[in-house]
Amino acid sequence: MIRNPVLPGFHPDPSILRVGDDYYIATSTFEWYPGVRVHHSRDLVHWRPLGGILTDRRLLDLSGVPDSGGVWAPDLTYANGLFHLVYGVMDNYGHGFKDIANYLVTAPSIDGPWSDPVPLPGRGFDAALFHDDDRSYLLSMIFDSRPGHGFAGIEMRPLDGGEAKLILENRNVTEGPHIYKIDGWYYLMVAEGGTGYEHGASVLRSRSLEGPYEPDPAGPMLTSRHDPGLELQKAGHGCLVQTQDGDWYVAHLAARPYTTRGPCVLGRETAIQHVEWVDGWPRVAGGVPAVEVPAPALPPHPWPPAQEEWSTLRRPASPDWVTFDGDSVTITGGQSPYGLRTPSLIARRVTSTSCVFEASVTAEPRTVHQSAGITAYYNSRNWYHLAITTDGLVLTGSDRGARTIHYNGGPATRLGLEFDGPVLRFTCDGKPIPVELDATILSDEHADDIVDGQIRAFGFTGAFVGLWVQDLAGEGGQATFHDVRYEAR
Repeated sequence: MIRNPVLPGFHPDPSILRVGDDYYIATSTFEWYPGVRVHHSRDLVHWRPLGGILTDRRLLDLSGVPDSGGVWAPDLTYANGLFHLVYGVMDNYGHGFKDIANYLVTAPSIDGPWSDPVPLPGRGFDAALFHDDDRSYLLSMIFDSRPGHGFAGIEMRPLDGGEAKLILENRNVTEGPHIYKIDGWYYLMVAEGGTGYEHGASVLRSRSLEGPYEPDPAGPMLTSRHDPGLELQKAGHGCLVQTQDGDWYVAHLAARPYTTRGPCVLGRETAIQHVEWVDGWPRVAGGVPAVEVPAPALPPHPWPPAQEEWSTLRRPASPDWVTFDGDSVTITGGQSPYGLRTPSLIARRVTSTSCVFEASVTAEPRTVHQSAGITAYYNSRNWYHLAITTDGLVLTGSDRGARTIHYNGGPATRLGLEFDGPVLRFTCDGKPIPVELDATILSDEHADDIVDGQIRAFGFTGAFVGLWVQDLAGEGGQATFHDVRYEAR
């Protein structure tokens, strides 16, 4: 069986692809490096991380992007012996504007080397490619920034030049387009209803690539909007794949709230559903996401245990600020928690509602500008940080930008934290710090900041745990971390 989510924790907007016997899923990474994470499978059950595609500033510049800006909704395809990756970099999404640049890179192998980015035309995000028999096309949603407007439909243009054509007028916050040519029909899959609890995936079809496209009369292919009791909520943003034996599946995003349609600390995750063809339409049983799904008749292919790759915030890992030596890592301090250019934070995704994270820290802060420790982190405005400082061991929290000191103690070298559902606890040298903290401030819902209908911030990522060093004066303050351990329970 396929057990969902197949990619737990922050892995939204999956783009699934089969090349021969190999399956790949590419997911959004927003303000985190490496950009566009890729996972690999040979049976749709077992997945291993391959790292990220956009590993350096030649391919991706995230300096200054807002929280939940950066890389939105990548699209991974294969044609003419090359992998094609289309991705957008969102520099601003607030106040009625979407400042996004779309790019294309190609490579002969999923491992690269990847070409220099080619800028793509377009007036919106969620860009994707469709490779027809003799020509490739660029799809994207259109965003109209005039007051009172917004989502304006889906457009298509030839990748080798030509006029864009509107192939679908906006129906209900329509985005995430993908086209598939199957048995003489063009099928257009789109995401609708936003990215929250009204999210869904719909399919339309046409005999002509340019339309008109008619929706499946049975309604959405996949959604959780009608059943708050489903374990997998927010189901939508789907992408189809066909197995070697002709079976069909859809990869989609989903979320697991702590309470009924409550906060999603783990963020938006990736799940897979089986697809049946009924009267010429691809459909998921009941139109709802299942936790367990029959796997395809492929030989089981588990992978050896793989070490989780660190992600870094807004700047790629480079020797000028982070170095690895065996089981230790040394980090040179960076900006404050609210800085958007050179923070010194390396982190990994929280993948379970119950987990622990620990590290031994060697640090000697010389001024009040320096600190080093561990963090439970969502974004620049919502985090907890247990740090060695000149004032001793200090536990600070930031809730929508408002800072609070929760604990101040003496020296310690082994720092830890534990997620226990909605409760977060910290430890020092194996002893609990006597305060229970609200883990749900590290959720998508809590990070959303919309005032009078104006978007100030989105929550699109999910919780992280990590190692964080600050040196606000840039005086070369460093810390070394040893025996770092993450365990999902």
